Amino acid sequence: MIRVVLPQHLRTLARVTGPVELAVVGVPTQRAVLDALEARYPVLRGTVRDHGTLRRRSFVRFFACEQDLSHDPPDTPLPEAVAAGREPFLIIGAMAGG
Repeated sequence: MIRVVLPQHLRTLARVTGPVELAVVGVPTQRAVLDALEARYPVLRGTVRDHGTLRRRSFVRFFACEQDLSHDPPDTPLPEAVAAGREPFLIIGAMAGG
């Protein structure tokens, strides 16, 4: 199981109170995790990735094992600790402004 930590506003939208656990078929990648997340919580479609292109939205970042995975290709395998469920996959809403 992959543990996914969502930002508060997405937890509220999905009506969950903490990390979600997702079963991912095959090699766990960003794409596979996000596909599983959107399949289980359809209300999240379009919030993390664009509806049409499925690209990560500009102000969303992905982290795991203290690494920024935001610019990795979506089909890059996630770190082994995430795949094994020892570490979470974090979806973070970036901040901007001045």
